[in-house]
Amino acid sequence: MRYLISLALILALLWLGISGVYKPLLFTLGTASVLFVVWLSKRMDVVGVEHNPIIYSWRLPIYWTWLTWQIIIANLQVAAAALKPGQQVRPQIVSVPVECVSAIGNVTYANSVTLTPGTVTLLLEKNMLTAHALLDSSAASLKTGEMERWVEWLEGGR
Repeated sequence: MRYLISLALILALLWLGISGVYKPLLFTLGTASVLFVVWLSKRMDVVGVEHNPIIYSWRLPIYWTWLTWQIIIANLQVAAAALKPGQQVRPQIVSVPVECVSAIGNVTYANSVTLTPGTVTLLLEKNMLTAHALLDSSAASLKTGEMERWVEWLEGGR
């Protein structure tokens, strides 16, 4: 039960922080949204000791800051490739091994790759991620495994 309460609190705080509009109707809709997600999480059995939302509490803003910076860098690289006539766009399919232990870590990794401009996750298997990379720099970034190391850190270094 404490995991569901912690999930509800984190979701409510996140909603309050992102929303910025505090009117009765929006409070009602926000509360309904949070309760619905908590109910779905309980029904799907995705909240518990292994998937404790508190684990990510202090690490998540740091990871989001790092990921936002990576998104900005990738945006600039893709924009430069699109705007410079001499810049060569070299689309390619890249497969990289995935070492994340948990399924949530794998999904977080795949979603982070897709959020970064110039890369899209095509296939996520237990030990392999296949992505489309628009530029050589995007492919090289995937091959270094830096994003995966950040996801492992987010999960507590498992």
